[in-house]
Amino acid sequence: MIIIKSQQEIEIMREAGKVTGYILAELENYIKPGISTKDIDDFIENIILKYNMIPSFKGYNGFPASACVSVNEELVHGIPSKKRKLKEGDIVSVDTGATYKGYVSDAARTYAVGAISEEAQHLITATKDSFFEGLKFCKVGYRLSDISSAIQSKVESEGLSVVRDFVGHGIGRNMHEDPQIPNYGKPGKGPRLVPGMVFAIEPMVNQGSYEVEVTLDNWTVVTLDGKLSAHYENSVVITDGEPMMLTI
Repeated sequence: MIIIKSQQEIEIMREAGKVTGYILAELENYIKPGISTKDIDDFIENIILKYNMIPSFKGYNGFPASACVSVNEELVHGIPSKKRKLKEGDIVSVDTGATYKGYVSDAARTYAVGAISEEAQHLITATKDSFFEGLKFCKVGYRLSDISSAIQSKVESEGLSVVRDFVGHGIGRNMHEDPQIPNYGKPGKGPRLVPGMVFAIEPMVNQGSYEVEVTLDNWTVVTLDGKLSAHYENSVVITDGEPMMLTI
């Protein structure tokens, strides 16, 4: 069941989203060669706590950190580590969220670590662009799969592939609510969008094949062919007019 949020609930989610968006913007300057993925997690957790919010990810289904920090071929759910140091030319995806008054925010970005290859930059840019293609269909009257289809079309037009095994989702009091929002599919299917729906829309895009696997830590997801992966996500509200992004 898709839970429609009241204006009061959306205002609370907006406060949580502002902090998450602020963190992701600050990471643009923080991420550089030589820092560890644990440094990134500590940076994020400290800001969330400073705003008297709760790290949404920490302890969620047993996840041990406040952010998923995934490097290069790692798609999602990378566990931060003091031993994992970022190097010039890496790309790093950071997925995090803050909880405020019981409501969750969720967003992700992929960052360049120093100077990166043109191919890596193309992947990051195309992934972000595909989100905004999907956002065009986050309006009353469209169907859920119109978002999915727009994302897939953009990704594949760039010569990249859309991950099938992980999808976007509804969000509110819980991190993952109905509906699931694949980043692929035919348009014109699923429920019609109405005001008060809140979605975490999150294209996950690979340079090579869309096939992925979970590593032995039972969390980190990597591309099967070892090629790079990128991630871009925002929490989005369906309104009477243009969609409202809570995490920018």
